[in-house]
Amino acid sequence: MEYAVKIDHLTKDFGSFALEDVSFAIPGGTILGLIGENGAGKSTAIKCLLGVLSHDAGEVQVLEGEGLTEVGYVPDECPFADALKVKQVGSFLSGVFAKWDGALFTHYLEKFELPADKKVKELSRGMKMKLSIAAALSHRPKLLVLDEATSGLDPVVRDEILDEFMAFLSDEDHAILLSSHITSDLEKICDYVVYLHKGKVTISGAKDELLASYGKLSCARADLERVDGRFLVGSRTGEFGCQALVKDRPAFQRAYPDLALDAPSLEDLMIFTTRGDRT
Repeated sequence: MEYAVKIDHLTKDFGSFALEDVSFAIPGGTILGLIGENGAGKSTAIKCLLGVLSHDAGEVQVLEGEGLTEVGYVPDECPFADALKVKQVGSFLSGVFAKWDGALFTHYLEKFELPADKKVKELSRGMKMKLSIAAALSHRPKLLVLDEATSGLDPVVRDEILDEFMAFLSDEDHAILLSSHITSDLEKICDYVVYLHKGKVTISGAKDELLASYGKLSCARADLERVDGRFLVGSRTGEFGCQALVKDRPAFQRAYPDLALDAPSLEDLMIFTTRGDRT
């Protein structure tokens, strides 16, 4: 499998909001993090990928045409009826998925310490998310699509779930699309990043290469004023100094060897790209 997902020039216009010319691909054996503020279009892009929404233009290819039966989807809220018991979720899904593996589902219930006889409504948010992930994994998909799956979870539970995603990727025929605004999670595990802002792709590429190509500058106002604007992505000026995100880090360091740069985070890329100059 060369690409698990390939999206070319995807457009979806709602009138008040539009996805515009969105393109990205997820190679097999990798994780792509889809980041952006609320309302940026992440969920819309996922719904187009899953066929829940039709798109106005562009192409969406999933698993080289194998079909959506090979996709495990985890939304931000548990999709199962409150009155169902945990073990009944497995019984229900066995009639939905041809490749449902009941033994694997039981394995995940035990691994995640999910009480089989409890009703869904009695579970904590963390337990509900673990149940959704167990269900998604138990029909043995090749692609996992996760829409804010770690949102609202405590760090211990999030770390446990991220470990499970990495285990899923041990098979190079598997891939993950992870939409999240928790950029620290994405920095831990993602190979590629796509940043959506107001329906458009603002930044896209291999995570490590992106972070290496930018730098975070902390300096006095006078130092910022002498920086060539072509290097500046965005800046913030405060009472005690300035901060800026600069691009083409190697060229910047050659041009301004006296100005030290720190390594940026994905959150820095989002904040400075979105907000630009703030005083």
